[in-house]
Amino acid sequence: MQIYGDHQSGNCYKVAWVLHHLNLQHQWHDVDILAGETQQPSFTSLNPNAKIPLLVLDDGRCLSESNAIINYLAAATELLPSDPYLHAKVLQWQFFEQYSHEPYIATARFINRYLGLPEGRRAEYASKQQGGHRALAVMEQQLRCSRYLVGEQLTLADISLYAYTHVAEEGGFDLAGYPQLCRWLEEIASQPNHLPMAAS
Repeated sequence: MQIYGDHQSGNCYKVAWVLHHLNLQHQWHDVDILAGETQQPSFTSLNPNAKIPLLVLDDGRCLSESNAIINYLAAATELLPSDPYLHAKVLQWQFFEQYSHEPYIATARFINRYLGLPEGRRAEYASKQQGGHRALAVMEQQLRCSRYLVGEQLTLADISLYAYTHVAEEGGFDLAGYPQLCRWLEEIASQPNHLPMAAS
């Protein structure tokens, strides 16, 4: 398998962690989005949407979108429940991550970490804070009721949301007011097969 991605991207980090967790052999190709590498014809021929991460299978088939990739990689493993309801709950949290969490927390982090918080993006950065805290509060509420986001076992729901949550402070989000969320972050980081995000 070939993976195209950026180790500092939360969406790519999800894929790297699942590959590590499941000990899946692969070759990683670093992609510099700021240099426009995803816009090159050699890349858009694989993913016309021009985004990372991208999985290219041995037979040449391609799969994009981080949650689709990790769901494919983790099929029939303990990370993706076989029970239809629990499986759907994992998907529910993944949709939440993409629509209610990532657009605020990941975008604020991108503006700050990748772009250096330029003056022209400061208003947008500030506008992301309320929505990001709303998403964190939803997670906090669930984690008061269960050890992980879907019951008492680590699933892809946790991996999907851990990716950007554990670096949320890089987007200006103070996590001190979310004790159960902080407990969850620490518990995931203490997993014996945990993969830290690569240093910049």
